[in-house]
Amino acid sequence: MTTFDDREKAFENKFAHDEEMAFRAVARRNKLLGLWAAELMGKTGDDADAYAREVVKADFEEAGHEDVVRKVAVDLGDIADADTIRGKMDELLKIAKGQLAKEV
Repeated sequence: MTTFDDREKAFENKFAHDEEMAFRAVARRNKLLGLWAAELMGKTGDDADAYAREVVKADFEEAGHEDVVRKVAVDLGDIADADTIRGKMDELLKIAKGQLAKEV
């Protein structure tokens, strides 16, 4: 292998790693969002965990995060609007990335 081939392989590996970490961070964020929303709805224990899994699954309905925002907004009703949920998602993404960084 040439140096160029080695560099290309290294870039491909880094890209794959970065994409995996981004996916894991979004999934973790969605779980944290689900737990936050569950708490607002008065869910605890297994019910809260089950709801958090529903929120994670909701992200696979379409590209982007609006499917998650819609699900949580409908479920929360008047408790929180879509903008509040988006703000919480931004906050939780930072927390999720920090948690994943500590796990590596």
